[in-house]
Amino acid sequence: MDETITPEATSRLRRADSAPTRNGLDEPLTAESFARLTGDIIASVSRVIDGKPHAVRSALIALLAEGHLLIEDVPGVGKTMLARAIAATIDADVRRIQFTPDLLPGDITGVSVFNPVQRQFEFTPGAVFAHIVIADEINRSSPKTQSSLLEAMEERQVTVDGRTHVLPSPFLVVATQNPFEMEGTYALPEAQRDRFLLRISMGYPDAAAEALMLRQRDAVNPLDGLTPVASAREVTAMIAWARGVHVAPALEEYVVALAQATRSHPDIRLGASPRATLQLVRAAKVRAALDARSYVIPDDITELLSPVFAHRLIPNRSAAGGRAGAAVVVEALERIAASVRVPLASRP
Repeated sequence: MDETITPEATSRLRRADSAPTRNGLDEPLTAESFARLTGDIIASVSRVIDGKPHAVRSALIALLAEGHLLIEDVPGVGKTMLARAIAATIDADVRRIQFTPDLLPGDITGVSVFNPVQRQFEFTPGAVFAHIVIADEINRSSPKTQSSLLEAMEERQVTVDGRTHVLPSPFLVVATQNPFEMEGTYALPEAQRDRFLLRISMGYPDAAAEALMLRQRDAVNPLDGLTPVASAREVTAMIAWARGVHVAPALEEYVVALAQATRSHPDIRLGASPRATLQLVRAAKVRAALDARSYVIPDDITELLSPVFAHRLIPNRSAAGGRAGAAVVVEALERIAASVRVPLASRP
């Protein structure tokens, strides 16, 4: 584990949540001001994450949709750097937890420690008490330790010794795992994967971006040059505004039809859960807001279908035919997207 949260750090989190607004957020947000502010965040993070606009947008969608992000990729492609860059850009606290087989649930959630002076137990917050939590190589810890994140990710609180402790807002878990080195790992169970809004892959940078990285980062840490362009309070306001983005009834029925199609598809053994349906709509709302729209269009849904649904689905073994299960799921989702009728939703 990276570090233990001290009472001073907890106080700093509270101050960040109540920080005064900037950038005109004393006035109500509009679609244009929302897109302008998120554009500033994306531009700032992109200074560190070269040539990966999709990954940056996905992380921001997860944050503003009150979801969590699972990044599955090889080491060294910038998974942890992405989370730290977002934290630096929104003036948020970030904690990194290195998941190992000997990591205990209390290391994440916190423990009650006996105070001999007060003669009572006092709660010491764990590393989950931060705005952004990096769960590095989450599949290397035991299922018991992995499950300690379930309550935090879904209810944004932790319960220790019968007492509930609320986590700071905004709150984002960015978990990483290496899909190739699977020896000694514990695959995330379905219930844990279902808590993640999106699963993405960073991928290798192109040749130009990698050459630029060699020139710029030899002696300078790019994170040192980032300055906050938004406060935690401003992000909370953007989350609230994105919830109000309009979704036409026809599009709601479209999302339900897509989810139901996964539950009856012959190549899929476990289809999308109702939570997946809800999170697809939430993510589509944020995607619309990033494009300065106060309403969702079908493209918002179809673009996010695979990142939101794929990691939740389990293929039939008979359908794999020697192929990787992920490939079967992606192909099934592509066929579902092509077969389900797309509604023509009018602008509200």
